[in-house]
Amino acid sequence: MTTPSNKQLDAKERSTFHAVAVPREHGGWGLTFEPGLLGLLLIPGVAGFCLAAAALAGFLARTPLRLVLVDHHRGRSLERTRMARRVLIGELVVLAALITAAFELAKGQFWIPALVAGPFVIIAFWFEMRSRGRRLIPELAGAAGVCSVVTMVVLADGGGARLAVGAWLVLGARAATSIPHVRGMIARLHGRPQPTALTVVADAAAVAAAAVAVFLDHALIVGCAAVVLVIIIQRASSRGSVPRPAALGVRQMTMGFAVVAATAIGVHVFH
Repeated sequence: MTTPSNKQLDAKERSTFHAVAVPREHGGWGLTFEPGLLGLLLIPGVAGFCLAAAALAGFLARTPLRLVLVDHHRGRSLERTRMARRVLIGELVVLAALITAAFELAKGQFWIPALVAGPFVIIAFWFEMRSRGRRLIPELAGAAGVCSVVTMVVLADGGGARLAVGAWLVLGARAATSIPHVRGMIARLHGRPQPTALTVVADAAAVAAAAVAVFLDHALIVGCAAVVLVIIIQRASSRGSVPRPAALGVRQMTMGFAVVAATAIGVHVFH
């Protein structure tokens, strides 16, 4: 009878840790970084930095939390469940420390957007707990909740409410058009029909959100123009061949950060 070597056990433990601690959604990294980065580019500050870092910690905590909730929902406790709990506790401690620091340093009521975004996050987690987080509704709800971080960062360091909400709308518009587009492209990649009506509705909603953002703060017009350009690029690319998922993710991340840069430049030029 053979017993596993120490190296095999270490490799297994590292593999389990990677599975419970590292998010697998490549697009989620960009969606998490964009709001915090834009908020800091618009209104730099320590409180905002703490909130941006807290958003990243929350994104990392989402993976072990999902595993714990799914395993609890299915009535099982595995080795990965126990490791996920340990990782989750550590990340929640960091998250709590960052939020506490933000409260101590903040110059504005940044917690109000968190209350507005709360239902979106709850919807996303409800689906996640049932292993249905890849559906359209939780993906859109989760994106809407994450994009609220830009509003919190701007308000935390004394930025105006109209700019803060408008920036949320700009990033929300980008997510609203990009998520259905990516889902449609992946559907094509697997030979499934592409829901063109959904992409049309999503693009119209994105344009409407961008228009409201400009109404709230005219300096956001450059960022909104970037969102429209994203829509045009996506519609043009949807007629060609479908790239590999990794290439599609890199393209979306590039366009997302381009919207962030355009929005920040426009605000600093026109304010």
